[in-house]
Amino acid sequence: MAATLERTELTMEMVSPDVDLVEYYFERGFTDGLPVVPPTQEKVSEVVAALGGKPEFVECRVAPRWGELSREILAINMVMAGCKPEYAPVVRAAMLALTDPAFNLNGVQATTHVASPLIVVNGPIAREIGMNAGCNAFGSGNRANATIGRAVRLIMLNVGGGWPGDLDKSTLGHPGKYTYCVAENEAASPLAPYHVEHGYKAEDSTVFVIAAEALHSVTNHIANDPEGILDTICSAMSTIASNSAVLGGHCTVVLGMEHAHAIARHGWSRADIRNYIWTNHGNRFIDLAYGHRYGKVYNRNLPKWYKREPDTIIPITPSPDHIHLFVIGGDAGQFSGLIPGWGHMSTPVLRAIDPRVDTVESDCTDGACAL
Repeated sequence: MAATLERTELTMEMVSPDVDLVEYYFERGFTDGLPVVPPTQEKVSEVVAALGGKPEFVECRVAPRWGELSREILAINMVMAGCKPEYAPVVRAAMLALTDPAFNLNGVQATTHVASPLIVVNGPIAREIGMNAGCNAFGSGNRANATIGRAVRLIMLNVGGGWPGDLDKSTLGHPGKYTYCVAENEAASPLAPYHVEHGYKAEDSTVFVIAAEALHSVTNHIANDPEGILDTICSAMSTIASNSAVLGGHCTVVLGMEHAHAIARHGWSRADIRNYIWTNHGNRFIDLAYGHRYGKVYNRNLPKWYKREPDTIIPITPSPDHIHLFVIGGDAGQFSGLIPGWGHMSTPVLRAIDPRVDTVESDCTDGACAL
């Protein structure tokens, strides 16, 4: 017995033993373009059990088609993605964060921009399930990172209906639309973890989601002080090509381990880093307006209190609190990263990951914090 997906409904049905299930699911159009793991009844039941049983229990509804994500459907997509049952609390929490109204998944799914949800996991659960927060964290080679992100994408496709060219109108997309999931390297970081900065205990586990572009490498093999390293990050942020340059919103800064330790040796805190970046980045208004060659159309999304004078510096984010800082990566290499956001149309969400499962219908917002 294998799970069969319908674009309008997910069900379990018998499939002939001589059917090539991998090809069958390709033909039905239920994959992300890569082969899927056939979702047998046994595998699906194991994941449903990890979610607390009750396969018909609806966790949330997924935009833009607003399909109901029952535990059975969540389990089917997790199995197809290659997830282990112990990943279930993370996938569930990620979907509840993405379906928080503040995140605006409807817009993220349907936009012509490249934005894709980036998932960052903090706390003990990341270590317990073997997530990669170190060398090549954003790359290939780790089952938990790859399949958790992929399960979320399959749900966005199969339940949310975000199929390219149909409801997904992204002009270009980016590879994160296959999977975009990492953990913060808390064990090697000289700074307090991200979720602790936001009020959680170190022993808590959380998931953070943000509508994001692809990672942009920030290279600085010369500076050994906070200012020099962070000036390079400010340079990477300060581009008129960024969606956030005229739409504001949030962005993610990833400090590589060598850069993070160099900054920490000078006694700088997370708040110091975010405030320095915010104070020292931005674009000249006249550059954002393209010298007014095309009229003043580029002014409309900027806050009314920003001066419209040629040399006024316009920040990418409205405040330091809109810069989300993580320490991720391996021991070697003086590299960091900048991940631009989508703009003010989506608000990142930080949510607790609770291995205990609710027994009442979720309202998709309980335990979440829009940032």
